[in-house]
Amino acid sequence: MPRGRYSLHDPHDRTPLGEEHFQCAPGPNGWRYVSRTTAPDDDTPRHAPDRGTLDLTLDARGRPLRLELRTADWQVRAAALDGVTWVRTPTAPGAPADTTEAHAPAHAFTGDSPSFLVATALLLRLRPGAPATRVRLVSFTQPSLAPRTVEQSWALVHREAHATDNGPLTVDEYQVRALDTGEEHTVHLSGDVVLAAPGIELEDLESPPSALQDPDTA
Repeated sequence: MPRGRYSLHDPHDRTPLGEEHFQCAPGPNGWRYVSRTTAPDDDTPRHAPDRGTLDLTLDARGRPLRLELRTADWQVRAAALDGVTWVRTPTAPGAPADTTEAHAPAHAFTGDSPSFLVATALLLRLRPGAPATRVRLVSFTQPSLAPRTVEQSWALVHREAHATDNGPLTVDEYQVRALDTGEEHTVHLSGDVVLAAPGIELEDLESPPSALQDPDTA
């Protein structure tokens, strides 16, 4: 069960955005990831107030069974249902009861958390060297959790095994392209852990990544 900490920053000017403390684990029917994010200037991050929390559960094929996002003023609960469906609710004291229910013909969700990169990779199940695959995602923007539909293309361009004290560590290199802007970036994953991606740095990992099994080869 990997447990650790990511630092988050603006990928353009490297302004610190916070730290995400996470744990994740595969189960008999899929994968779950939970995290809390603290402010970048917290002196004692283990005891700092949460700036946001996330709880994501995928099924065995990488589809989102349940997603719950919380910030100081908003909450989103979402899942895959005839596309994707979500309910967005204000939670600030004194805020009007302005709950919004919505649906989109998309495959899954995305956002600032590194978990969404793992989730997309698990959903697509790409093979090294195969043509890029197009995917439509609903992104929830921090801190208001406002939804926005985005389209990306993903390609697994390289897979390499590295020797470690705990055995081989397989690292996948993905090329991700935003289809609305044409912007491209590289994502490195090992199992269910993001090793490197724009705006994301893995600062601490207490146990090795989980090797997630492809259901088509199980």
